[in-house]
Amino acid sequence: MSGRHIVCPHCAATNRVPEDKPLGEAQCGACHEPLFQGHPVPVDTAKFKKHRNSNDIAVLVDVWAPWCGPCRMMAPSFEQAAEMLEPEVRLLKLNSDEEQDVARDLGVRGIPSLFLFQGGRVVAHTAGAMDTNGIIAWVKSNLPS
Repeated sequence: MSGRHIVCPHCAATNRVPEDKPLGEAQCGACHEPLFQGHPVPVDTAKFKKHRNSNDIAVLVDVWAPWCGPCRMMAPSFEQAAEMLEPEVRLLKLNSDEEQDVARDLGVRGIPSLFLFQGGRVVAHTAGAMDTNGIIAWVKSNLPS
């Protein structure tokens, strides 16, 4: 039985969603919560790695910090982008102050930094605040058709 692997934003269980089932309607087999709710998912190192490596959909990560003005300015735009990009893309929020090892491993030099992953690999990276339309356009221009 084929299907797409989707990590639950609530319990981090990996779910196999059948190809013929709309992702937007899928629920987690473990915790029974919706797999998509149109909001970015805050992640620690373990959850970041699980989403990056186990999702069959693209994963967009916003590396930010609470003291960063541009990060706080972009947060509502990133939230709106989640509403528009899900369920084709999972949006994650990674606090660089709390997850310094991940930020270092990604090579973050400035925040906010966006990393787009497909199949566990970075396919695009950019730094600097963007509005909702900018985030969506950047993601769509960097994903394979």
